[in-house]
Amino acid sequence: MLANYLIGLREGLEAALVISILIAYVVAIGRRDLLPRLWMGVGLAVTLSLTVGAILTFGAYGLSFEAQEIIGGLLSILATTLVTWMIFWMARSASHLASDLRASVDTQLDGSGWGLVVVAFIAVAREGIETALFIWAAVTASGSTAVPLWGAALGIATAIALGYLIYRGIISINLSVFFSVTGVFLIVVAAGVLAYGVHDLQEAGVLPGLYNLAFDVSAIIPPDSWYGTVLKGVFNFSPATTWLELVTWIAYIVPVMTIFLVTIRRSAAARRERTSPTAGE
Repeated sequence: MLANYLIGLREGLEAALVISILIAYVVAIGRRDLLPRLWMGVGLAVTLSLTVGAILTFGAYGLSFEAQEIIGGLLSILATTLVTWMIFWMARSASHLASDLRASVDTQLDGSGWGLVVVAFIAVAREGIETALFIWAAVTASGSTAVPLWGAALGIATAIALGYLIYRGIISINLSVFFSVTGVFLIVVAAGVLAYGVHDLQEAGVLPGLYNLAFDVSAIIPPDSWYGTVLKGVFNFSPATTWLELVTWIAYIVPVMTIFLVTIRRSAAARRERTSPTAGE
């Protein structure tokens, strides 16, 4: 539940920030007449995200076990790829997200203004589809449905509340720190989702080594124990892990985590340089 809560919170907050920036800018330039078009784009994006979630949930019914495992494995790999891209994109873009969005709005205002529907749709749909895909992969890996979905729903609800409070100026969040901390956590979660995707492909017979275990600690961490359930639900940890899963997990988390930490450190250094008293001399 914690992993899905943070996924919903992070992705939801990104979308909420985008919407709040767009609304604030449109209001500031005296174009409240464009707000219905902005909300139309948001509504279409939410509809598309829910549709993608429904297709992922119900689309595999009636397929053979092998086909379901292949689809599940490939979608888990896709989810990991998208979330990894999102983590790095936000690490680089958080500081100038508002200016980029305002430039997009200015471009659309040169015409009829209907392009604002597209701006809002793309900005929100990207987060929504990533959320639907990654939560689906995490839910599939955990083997349960209700609790992870409740976690994601609570995360999105928290994000909406925070977005509103930020828009009203009631609270202030250090977004760079927020996205850096949650980025580290999501990289660990994504590594587990990727390893489970490999396991799905092993069960389907696409990849070898299903019974070649690197370790089996089921006696120490029973899958049906409360702590086994927590480790599975949060980090997609499997007490019986194959060598291919372990190698995949390590091959992903070591370089990705290293590059991410270097990226956020460089971004922090660049921000300090821009805000230092001698920057303009």
